[in-house]
Order: sequence, then C-alpha cells, then structure tokens
Amino acid sequence: NTRTKHCREIIADRKSLRQTSMSRLAMKILTAIVTLSLTSALKIVLPGGTGPLGRVLASTLSQSGHSVTILCRNSFLAATPNRVSGDFGWVGRSFLESIDARNVRLRDWDGGDLLDIVGNDWFGWQEDALKSADIVINLVGGFTAQREMAAERLIRESNQMCPMTLHVSVSPTDEDMAKFKPVMLKAKLDRLGRIEKMYEANCNNVRCLRLPLGKSKIQGCCDEIMDLIKSIEK
Repeated sequence: NTRTKHCREIIADRKSLRQTSMSRLAMKILTAIVTLSLTSALKIVLPGGTGPLGRVLASTLSQSGHSVTILCRNSFLAATPNRVSGDFGWVGRSFLESIDARNVRLRDWDGGDLLDIVGNDWFGWQEDALKSADIVINLVGGFTAQREMAAERLIRESNQMCPMTLHVSVSPTDEDMAKFKPVMLKAKLDRLGRIEKMYEANCNNVRCLRLPLGKSKIQGCCDEIMDLIKSIEK
C-alpha cells in the first residue's frame, strides 16, 4: 500500500510538472504574440484628418491595429452628433464610438496659425501627439497660406520632438487641380510645390504623394497610403 501510494504521488507530481511546463509554454507563446502585435502597431498622426479621406484612412488604420490621433482645429465640433459648422472638419460621434474607430482619438491643435486658434484644449499638442509618433500624414486641406503655415508648424515641432518621424505630405495632382480648382491655379500649384520642397529640405524621412481629387477616388487614395505604410513596416 505504501509503495502504491508513493507511485501515485510520483505520477501526480509528473502530471503537475507537465501542466506547469505547458502553462509556461502557453504563456511564452501568448507573450510573443502580444509583443509582435505591439511592435507592429504604429502611432500615426493625421493633421487635417477630419475630412472625407481622413475619416476613411483613420478607420482603415484603426482596424489594422494602429493608434491614430487626428489633429483638428476644434475637436468638440468635430465630434458632435450632427455637423454644426461648415468651417471646421467633422467626423461625428457615431463614427468615433464605432468599433472601426476604436483606436482613433481627436486632439486640438493650433493649425499652424497662432493668431486664429479655435480649439478648446490645444496647448501641449506637440508633446501629446508628436513626441512618440511613427508617422505624420499631413491631410490639411485648402489652398490658402494656412496650409503652408500648418506644414511649417508640423515640421518644426516634429523635428524637435522626434526627428526620425516619417512625414507624408498629401496633395492633389496638377491635373486634378486644373480640373477642379482652376481659379488662381498657378498660385495654388506654387504653394503646393513650396510645401513639398519644405518637407524635403527639412525632414530626415519624408514621402510626398500626389493623389487624385473627388469622392469616388477616396478609397483608392486610402489604399495608396496604406500601401506606403505597409512597405515601411516591411
């Protein structure tokens, strides 16, 4: 009886040891999976991301597991249930509360124009959004001087916070500018050109994209940006 009891204890000990070893192995595998997920997830900033392209891109990035910060001039108005002003970008509360936007947040910033700040909580946006950013995709729209000031502000602040951040400058093609934005065309094209030269002269890591205009082209533009990000991840 004593021998039988001893044998049972040995078998139980071995079984417990196997279970412990399996638990440790499972924990190692789980840790590896979580680590791989975290290392592949990027922190991406979208200045001007409250437009139609920004909304689609933010959703796609979020679903891919990336962390997305949309810099907007007024996050309160951008997040209202219904759009209340055509002067500011808008993504809507329903979008922000959807599972597609689970990794998306809004952040006020000065928009590059310190004399025309309209956000409620813009102070400190540089450290909050740019300090740990992997990629800044500039989607600021319009073709006035404000677009140029926004680019300059992003470059200057990002270079101080994180000099190796990848900057992606997104602008329309010359052909679509001539087709859809013909008024004062030369001045607009010159401004877009200056912005791209500014990026190339002052950023360590930059890509300048020229994408088509129009609602029907939004998904294609989003796909091209995502292809760029995937090529960087490799």
